[in-house]
Amino acid sequence: MAANEEYEDSELSFSRSRRFKNWLKNAFTNPYNILVFISVVALGILVVWPLLQMVFSTFQLAPSEAKRVHGTAGEFTLYYWQRLFHSQVSQNMLYKPLLHSLLIASSVSVLSILIGSLIAWLMVRSDLPAKGFFSMAVIIPYMIPSWCKSMAWISTFKTSRIGGTAGLLSYIGVTVPEWLAYGPVAIICVLTIHYYAYAYLLVSASLRSINSELEEMGEVIGAPRLMMLRKITFPLVLPSILSAFILIFSKSMGTFGVPAFLGMKVSYYTISTMLYSNIKQQQTNMAYAISLILIAIAAIVIFINQRVIGTRKSYATIGGKGGRSNVLSLKKAKAAVVIILTLFLAAAVIMPIGTLILQSLMLKLGDFSFENLTLHYWIGKGTPDIFNSEPGVLVNPQFYQVLGNSLKLVVIASLIATFCGQMIGYVNSRGRHLFSGRLVEQLVFIPYLIPSIAFGAMYLSMFSKARTVTVFGKVITLMPSLYGTFALLVLVTAVKNLPFSSRSGTANMLQISTELEEAAHMSGANFLTRMARVILPLSKNGFMSGLMLIFMAVMKELDLLVILISPKTQTLPYMAYSYTSGGMDQYSNVVATLMFLIVFLIYWIANKFFNADISQGF
Repeated sequence: MAANEEYEDSELSFSRSRRFKNWLKNAFTNPYNILVFISVVALGILVVWPLLQMVFSTFQLAPSEAKRVHGTAGEFTLYYWQRLFHSQVSQNMLYKPLLHSLLIASSVSVLSILIGSLIAWLMVRSDLPAKGFFSMAVIIPYMIPSWCKSMAWISTFKTSRIGGTAGLLSYIGVTVPEWLAYGPVAIICVLTIHYYAYAYLLVSASLRSINSELEEMGEVIGAPRLMMLRKITFPLVLPSILSAFILIFSKSMGTFGVPAFLGMKVSYYTISTMLYSNIKQQQTNMAYAISLILIAIAAIVIFINQRVIGTRKSYATIGGKGGRSNVLSLKKAKAAVVIILTLFLAAAVIMPIGTLILQSLMLKLGDFSFENLTLHYWIGKGTPDIFNSEPGVLVNPQFYQVLGNSLKLVVIASLIATFCGQMIGYVNSRGRHLFSGRLVEQLVFIPYLIPSIAFGAMYLSMFSKARTVTVFGKVITLMPSLYGTFALLVLVTAVKNLPFSSRSGTANMLQISTELEEAAHMSGANFLTRMARVILPLSKNGFMSGLMLIFMAVMKELDLLVILISPKTQTLPYMAYSYTSGGMDQYSNVVATLMFLIVFLIYWIANKFFNADISQGF
């Protein structure tokens, strides 16, 4: 009897040991687990660690401040937080810029959602004529960098008293109030014209997934059009509207270019321009503290958004009976709607582009006469009487070096971010109900809530100097100093865009049934073979959509890179900004025009030949 019990215990122990070994083997050989491990480690190093490093920097006394506070460099301190929240400079350094940023972000978010949602409804739910033309036209503002629109705004509305030279309206005799040329109204208008495209993409995608029978039922019972919008359509698209609000609010809070162009000249500072000013004045630890405030605000708003959306998940918009998307007639209002939409797009698209081109042809700013037109800033050789012999952009060797930097950055960062996004999307789609999948999804979401200029400051904090550790008397470099290198630009750009590429990747992978992968596995194909021959070929359209989205974002990126670029790593947006900062607006307009043409051409090619849909990344 005792022998039998010992035998059973031995068998049980052996069985447990075998199960443990099998579990251990599966844990280290399962492709999903390997991808989760790589994702968590990479995101921890590239996202969590830089964020923690920036937090710690705000509690360490910098050598430049040590003498002022009679302390020792590197010691623990609350100096930066006390100076930021409770000092003589707090009002101008934090409270006023923060109030300005909140005003701008809130106004832009509300206006952008109103305009974008209305256009989305017209495009998806109405019988609006020429939808093919309008569907392309409403996306073009997204291709034009927001700071380019601010340059066009200045050229149109500036006055000789503030702008130095008269704008177009002042030139033809129209009296332009100064508050319209510079300051909060100008910033809000320009950002709204830019960010409404985000709301349009999100809301239109949501409307396409909703069965139009719900609205038709309301029309049958005689409900007025406004009531149907308020009682039926609005509740169904509310999650998309809230998502658009978060995206636009976060980007507006952290945007740098537009407030710099339209605000700094009249001393109207936002939290982002104040952050930039502190970095330029070598007060980096103070800038990091401001960055953390930006991040905290974005996190709070996103948390509120998630709580609100969490209470609205009971709506089912796609049923098993099939859905229809019939359009509603605009009736007598059709002509008026077409005219209004055309005028709006003319203001949002034609005017900015036309103004940039016109100003690039003006020998002297403020003179809009035909005799003042020239191609000097495009192809002219340098002359001593024009900006110290600066040659035209297209004959300037520096332009081609900068163009090469931009294209190299765009291609490398876009490919890295898109490929990594597809892999993370695979993890998110296959692990939706697992803790590991949710962990990766939350980690990759962190860059989304960090405003671009704050994210750039985070990487400046991490890579400004080498991180070393001494082991047995030997110095080991844990993190090299990358400040001023092209590698840092690639790294920060790819990581910052991971939330969008992973979102596109997740949507892409969810469309690929697991049965196809399981069938390949049953036939003996290993993971790499399954990815190469099944998953990636089926996801090529989604891959191109994610690639196109990131390409467009990187090509016109200024906020993220403005504090990281060195003279050797300049990009086209930074070159345009440098020209404008030096008072060489015509050169800046040439660069901005060429950049738009490149973005538009690449988008047209991707849309024409690869059916790229950038809305998948939102």
